[in-house]
Amino acid sequence: MRHAAGRAGHRLGLAERTVLAVTCEQPVHGFAIAALTAADGELGRVWQIPRPVVYRAIGRLVDVGLITAGAVETGGGPPRTLYTSTGEGREHVRTWLATPVPHVRDLRSEFLLKLAVLHRRGEDAGPLVAAQRRVLEPIVEALRAEQDGGDDFDRMLAAWRRVSAEAALAFLDEFRV
Repeated sequence: MRHAAGRAGHRLGLAERTVLAVTCEQPVHGFAIAALTAADGELGRVWQIPRPVVYRAIGRLVDVGLITAGAVETGGGPPRTLYTSTGEGREHVRTWLATPVPHVRDLRSEFLLKLAVLHRRGEDAGPLVAAQRRVLEPIVEALRAEQDGGDDFDRMLAAWRRVSAEAALAFLDEFRV
């Protein structure tokens, strides 16, 4: 999984980025984030985050100053702290959502998650899709060239990788305007 540096060299994983993106929408408590990222949750359909990992991500994001703890919700259950993103946190999410993933293997998790977050926000995914296509095109070309050399297994492996990358391009073409 790819990581990006946050403040003070802290590395953010996909769980932390997802939690941060949700806190950018409105003040929210950990239980609500865990529901969104559960198997039957809106974001969990794409990438699931277990509840303990959500709370650990919240703690890390507070520690590095990307979210802050705010009001405490009471009534109808245990008290729940609402978290909201800081300006730095919102900028981190804007950058993350605009940046294509570097590897075909990251499309199934991180890229689809970015599309889901953009959809939740009502934002146009077109620029991200176009940027992702620009990243994948040279990868496909390199894999085509790689398929010409090596032994039988090397060619088979290169074919698998090429076909997977071509399928990713075809997927992205579904969204071109």
